[in-house]
Amino acid sequence: MADDPDLPDFEVPVGLFQDLEDLKATVASLSAQVKALKEGGAGGAGEALADDATDAGEEAEEGEEGAADGEAQYPPFILLLDPPEYDDELRALIEWVEGVLVPGYLAEPSSDARWCHMWFEHPVALARLHALWLAWQELTDPATCGYTGPSTWHRDHLDPCLAQLRPSSGPFAGCTKGEHQIDHRMPGIVPSAWSRAED
Repeated sequence: MADDPDLPDFEVPVGLFQDLEDLKATVASLSAQVKALKEGGAGGAGEALADDATDAGEEAEEGEEGAADGEAQYPPFILLLDPPEYDDELRALIEWVEGVLVPGYLAEPSSDARWCHMWFEHPVALARLHALWLAWQELTDPATCGYTGPSTWHRDHLDPCLAQLRPSSGPFAGCTKGEHQIDHRMPGIVPSAWSRAED
């Protein structure tokens, strides 16, 4: 088929690959700016939108250099965090699980569909729910997900996560309705965010 005289000869320009890498860097930078705007960056809407694609590309290149120097470019695995980063990440995760996941997706617990109100004390559940939350942030962000993001999140992330967490042999196996199995606790896993400073 390559020898077909009716087909024009086509060679991929060498610069096309560099252009694609520049485009990826620009998209990553713009996504970060959109996220910062959503989180209420203080002086920022006009300034962030005024940046042009060249500035965005330069910022992305700096980010890549930072990642090469050992700085984390993406959210790290929650179980590897230390306070206060762990506390902040857990606080935000709890807000999402209790505010979005539990009321929207979890039916009444049963012997076939378990849930523990102390889910954050189960390391396996904590790690899986954190990963689910990170995917939710990315795939419900219009700047990064397009129209298929929510569907992808349900199919590729929510359904497999709940299938691993809720069966009778899952991490909540020893927990019954309203009862948390103390044996599942890891000493010291409850972060300082849960203790109130006494006045």
